[in-house]
Amino acid sequence: MSILHTIILGIVEGITEFLPISSTGHLILVSKILSINQSDFLKSFEIIIQLGAITAVIVLYWRSLFDLETIKKLIVGFIPTGIIGFLFYKIVKTYLLSSQATVLWSLIIGGIVLIVFELWLKNKNRSNTNPDQQNISNITYKQSALIGLFQSIAIIPGVSRSAATIIGGMLLGLERKTIVEFSFLLAVPTMIVASGYDILKNASLFSVNQVGTLTLGFCIAFVVAIFAIKFFIKFISNHTFIAFGIYRIVIAIVIFLSL
Repeated sequence: MSILHTIILGIVEGITEFLPISSTGHLILVSKILSINQSDFLKSFEIIIQLGAITAVIVLYWRSLFDLETIKKLIVGFIPTGIIGFLFYKIVKTYLLSSQATVLWSLIIGGIVLIVFELWLKNKNRSNTNPDQQNISNITYKQSALIGLFQSIAIIPGVSRSAATIIGGMLLGLERKTIVEFSFLLAVPTMIVASGYDILKNASLFSVNQVGTLTLGFCIAFVVAIFAIKFFIKFISNHTFIAFGIYRIVIAIVIFLSL
């Protein structure tokens, strides 16, 4: 990987990690478009670089991460993802992370789900403000566990961890802004464990130059993610996720046609 490749992938990660469009899917597709060698290091890079974006959440939401009740709910939410991710880690990294077809079909199906879900909500005439669910403190442990179960679907590249948790949370009756912020926070233990596990398994295989590449990608993803998070919070105040659903479908079709 060149420095330019690292910068591009860092920007892509920072922008897409918290939007419902799949950061892993975009990293896989962009790396293929850039003709980057599909090595084990690239697969590790695509996992570990997400720590940069997660650090942005820690910086912006550090107060919430010091609240004991919030921490316990995040642990409960992480458990389903942790168990499923551990059981299927080898399959995901060996087969799914190198499958362009899996990413493209996941983008299309996920886009359709987002659009249908938003239209369903509109037909229900559901209000975006729920007095009983105005903040994370109102989320129950049962809801946390179920949201974590929805999040585990995102081990499939292209699904989008953000989209899975947000849809899951809203189906459980959570207000839009509340589940988006909980999704941000749930990403912290999820990605720290996922990246940490990959580092423990592969750290000894990284060269000095590769460590430098990881560090650069981390820093770029961190800076870009701060702006992406602030944008997303403002966006959801007045918009649905339909635009993201359309984008997922269009980008997948364009890439399918270019193959």
